[in-house]
Amino acid sequence: MKSHKDLDVWKRSVSLVTVVYEMTKTFPKEEIYGLANQIRRSAVSIPSNISEGAGRKHSKEFVQFLYISLGSISELETQIIISENLKFIDADNSNKIQNELTELRRMILGLIRHLDENILN
Repeated sequence: MKSHKDLDVWKRSVSLVTVVYEMTKTFPKEEIYGLANQIRRSAVSIPSNISEGAGRKHSKEFVQFLYISLGSISELETQIIISENLKFIDADNSNKIQNELTELRRMILGLIRHLDENILN
């Protein structure tokens, strides 16, 4: 692997951050430092942990950071559901983001399996 920037999962997660930032611009002003901020932090955490893990010396360390990214995906998924329940976002946008999170989860798990196989061999 050349760089984390070569990973499709990193590229997609960076694109998701942009979508999340645009979406949270429409949140009520009182949520700027509340739910909107937490959603943004969770979204940013996904590609950040992928890139930090990719920069580590050993594959085992990379896997640890990928698991942290999975945790951030679960966090963001929950926050999106809460946002929809509070009517801050509509069901269509919620579904689009949740579908992207499902795909990112699948991709990260595939990368973990690949790295684990290489660790064992």
